[in-house]
Amino acid sequence: VGLKFLQLPQAGFLAPCLQNAAIQQSQVRHRRTKHFDPKWKRLRKEKYVKVDIPNLNEKAEEFSQEQMKTRMKERGILPPRPWMERPFHISCTGGVFEAYVPPEGDGKMSAVSKEGAKQKFELLEKKTKSMMAVRKIRSFDDDFEPPEFAAQAQEIYIQAHNLLMEKSKYKLREIVTERAYPELMHNVNDKTIRWRFIKSLEPPRVVHARCTDVISKDNIFGQVTVRFHTQQVLAIYDRFGRLMHGSELVEKDCLEYVVFEKHLSNEYGVWRLHEKIIPDWMPPKAPAYITYRVDDEPPAPMEEQSSKEVTAAEAEPEKVATASA
Repeated sequence: VGLKFLQLPQAGFLAPCLQNAAIQQSQVRHRRTKHFDPKWKRLRKEKYVKVDIPNLNEKAEEFSQEQMKTRMKERGILPPRPWMERPFHISCTGGVFEAYVPPEGDGKMSAVSKEGAKQKFELLEKKTKSMMAVRKIRSFDDDFEPPEFAAQAQEIYIQAHNLLMEKSKYKLREIVTERAYPELMHNVNDKTIRWRFIKSLEPPRVVHARCTDVISKDNIFGQVTVRFHTQQVLAIYDRFGRLMHGSELVEKDCLEYVVFEKHLSNEYGVWRLHEKIIPDWMPPKAPAYITYRVDDEPPAPMEEQSSKEVTAAEAEPEKVATASA
């Protein structure tokens, strides 16, 4: 940076405010004033990076397979695959494998009667496979015990129904499998659900357990069926506040077989509500009352209106004659 001196005209030709300034100084930058030290020449040279600019006009068809392979290695590009793959995650099974078949009349027959004793005997016969499945589950979960799990399953069952009543979709997905979620949320929109758990008539117990592998032998799922005999209150209202099903005042006894599933191979897998078993011998439920809008009577066609007017006009003279008589 140097100083350049500019000589101004004589003071007589300047404006009054500039007559006192005889000389004006300004900073000027020249090439010869640039700082240059030869000892940093090598470092300045290394600052420049030569870039290999690709030729955008070349075509891939012009190269041989070896040349194309060399080019892709230079640029760090992986060769394309002839097939398309998409990763997928199986978080639950699509149904219940070897579903439990509830004995007919369960919850009504006494263990002392003939039918009740027969049910107990059939339960012992089916218990062998369940014990083997429980042993398989314990190989993944050391703390698994059927009586303790039955109490845990009842808490999951109650929590799922409370979240369904609140319509908390995101929290419901944490304790319900992807198989059961659409069935729980079906036809729930514009409905008001009132559900309450009263008490257990019998302690919940594990009646069935099965394990299976999906796709590979290492990918194992476990399913446990729990029997619930409880008292509940259920009432469902439509969008207009009319009662569709149940009652908030009537307590009903409910006998249910609920399947819980866990991805045993997953280290962070949890037990979730999977499905509810409905036996074939159970009588069908009464359909809900469906409310619908009733429109006013549609207007009659023009022909019917004209015929009514004609009959009214004919009836008027008869009324007049009767009145005069």
